[in-house]
Amino acid sequence: MLKFNKRFLSNTSKRTLNYGKPQNPKHNLEITMKIEPIERTGESIDIKRARLVYQSRKRGILESDLLLSRFAKKYLKTFSLEELDEYDKLLDEPDWDIYYWATKNYDVTPLPEKWQNSKILKLLQEDAKNKEKEILRMPNL
Repeated sequence: MLKFNKRFLSNTSKRTLNYGKPQNPKHNLEITMKIEPIERTGESIDIKRARLVYQSRKRGILESDLLLSRFAKKYLKTFSLEELDEYDKLLDEPDWDIYYWATKNYDVTPLPEKWQNSKILKLLQEDAKNKEKEILRMPNL
């Protein structure tokens, strides 16, 4: 869902806006768009791993790229098919949501019920703590 600056909407209705001119029609500012993920069938486990490594690295937001690409390099080679499927579903979520869930910043993005018992998300959260205080860099391809 697209969100607008609250300050911009402070003197107006959150659902409609006519820029203070009664002759203008009211505009609906709530725009929702959900692109369904591509359903892949017949994908071998090796191809799935390779795709997930790529999708982990090429997110579009540097914070997510760094967090997920390091996680993928560290864990995907040992994941079972079921774990890969769960990770694949996690990658279908928006980048910032994944980042805030991984860093346990639930004030910004609350954790949905469907991810509350996720073994993969718990592993990602543990990895995001960076207990070794390692300087984080993108892994080599």
